[in-house]
Amino acid sequence: MIKVIMHGCNGKMGRIIADLIAADPEAEIVAGVDAYDEGRNPFPVFSDIMACDVKADVIIDFSVVAAVDRLLEYCAGHKIPCVLCTTGLSQEQQCKVEKAAEKTAILKSANMSLGVNLLLKMIREAAAVLAPAGFDIEIVEKHHNLKLDAPSGTALALGDAINEELDGEYSYIYDRSERREKRHKKEIGFSAIRGGTIVGEHDVIFAGTDEVITFSHAAYSKAVFGKGAVQAAKFLAGKPAGRYHMSHVINE
Repeated sequence: MIKVIMHGCNGKMGRIIADLIAADPEAEIVAGVDAYDEGRNPFPVFSDIMACDVKADVIIDFSVVAAVDRLLEYCAGHKIPCVLCTTGLSQEQQCKVEKAAEKTAILKSANMSLGVNLLLKMIREAAAVLAPAGFDIEIVEKHHNLKLDAPSGTALALGDAINEELDGEYSYIYDRSERREKRHKKEIGFSAIRGGTIVGEHDVIFAGTDEVITFSHAAYSKAVFGKGAVQAAKFLAGKPAGRYHMSHVINE
């Protein structure tokens, strides 16, 4: 049985993960951390991670940027693995992630969905074959009308995976409205759509002469990210210090 501390337990994702783990015979939440608590959780909740004295095998974090520094300090000090899901970290915080990983296992990914991470693996293989054959590469992402950033972090991660496979030779194009020229061969185009309550959809398009290959992933609820986080926690528990990614979970 994997014992989990849920950091950000009263947020939307914290509650989703709590429900998933409650139905999972291989894991249990032994404590939560959240600035606000109404006493409804079946486990003790601490307002500050530093006050948590409950022993656990791993921490799952879906909190806020301001809480990450103390979380990393706690994980490094107690040598407890952490699945770090909070996004929007500063460059300084990214450095702290790497520093903490010298003392404990830290898994961080741009997207926790198992499907998206499998997609990342597949498009690398596709790019290695199709790009040299002259296929153009475009990424289209769709999200709800409340999302602030564009393109999404996942769309950029998809582009980065392709570009890494292609030795970093491709440039990124986010807007063609001011350009009056034909498409360059070594560019990856990004298109962002915002509307309604779309949880998240990503299409990676390889367009060649007389044929098009499209890799697609659609998330219909935030539960897909929770499921990936729980799977990552099971993978990370007991692992030695170091930086881990969802690719390690997929390839295990």
